[in-house]
Amino acid sequence: MKRNIVFFLLISGLSFSQQKNVKINDLKPASENHYFPVISYSGKPLLENKINTFLQVSELEYVPNSVGNPFKRASTATNSYSNYVDYYSWEKMESPENILSITMEGEASGAYPENFFIAKNFDLRTGNYINVEDLFPPDAAKTIKNLIQKEIKKQIADFLVVLKAEKNQSDEVLTQIGLYENCYTDYGLDGMEYYFAKDKMKFIAPRCANHAMRALDELDSHVIEFSYKFLEKYWSPYAKNLVSGSSQADHTSFRNKLYKGTIGGKYPVTVLIKRLYDEQGGGASFNASYWYDKNKKLIEWNGKMKGNHISITESEFYSEEARQWMVTGFVEADITGNKITGTWQDNKTKKYLNLELEEL
Repeated sequence: MKRNIVFFLLISGLSFSQQKNVKINDLKPASENHYFPVISYSGKPLLENKINTFLQVSELEYVPNSVGNPFKRASTATNSYSNYVDYYSWEKMESPENILSITMEGEASGAYPENFFIAKNFDLRTGNYINVEDLFPPDAAKTIKNLIQKEIKKQIADFLVVLKAEKNQSDEVLTQIGLYENCYTDYGLDGMEYYFAKDKMKFIAPRCANHAMRALDELDSHVIEFSYKFLEKYWSPYAKNLVSGSSQADHTSFRNKLYKGTIGGKYPVTVLIKRLYDEQGGGASFNASYWYDKNKKLIEWNGKMKGNHISITESEFYSEEARQWMVTGFVEADITGNKITGTWQDNKTKKYLNLELEEL
């Protein structure tokens, strides 16, 4: 009991002492279709740059301070998923002192318009993105996943009771019943949005309906909350230090990290590792974007990881004529601590250059 009281006091007493140095404004040029957060972190320019780089590259496919309007690819659907993307609002959540949680809402339009809600969480001690996989050991992650699934099923079951109790059920109600009885609920933690509130963590699981059935989905997205006090017994050491306000920043995983270094010893580059997908047999696949610091043009990497070794295929552009990404290079490298070292090979000339990267 005493330990829990101390934990609560750490959260409530230390909260926001660091947060007061973080300010958020609209990325320019803001418009009614594009309100996107840009971070100012007083006294921490490196961390400020890391957070803004992550947000703008991962969401807008734009390298900060490069030429042109940062919303060009979002507003012209020339991004990698060929959707028009509007960002209507953002909000800085009230979270523990070590954490910056930002939520954003908007609309993506491909064949159909689709509203979206996303949350981005950053460790204010390092500027790193907070991966849900780093918050829980594997067994604990499975437990939290099952608790979330159980709560989603309860929300659906409770609503089905209401629907089925209606007399003279209309075709619409019957369709709703079918929708909820067949709802997919087996989401992994990395398949949900999540953010840190003042005294709880919130997970947002996808709704039951697709875009065509959304008007019938009264439940919409499923929100599941856990207090930090409840989660304390499941946290990893990293998560305990993160949420309690400790200054000790533990090592975290490879995914969603920024690296800086050189190709050939003289061409400065920056790399953003994106999502990593675990595969059977202990390996993983991942994708990344990198750019030469001089021209700031995004180049795509698709990689495989086995142990500490990574193999990457590089694609610089998509050919509409060939209907495929055109391979421009290959990388073979090893991860040692916070460094990546290996070789980059030009696909045309077959020439090898040294690759040296270090985690920002």
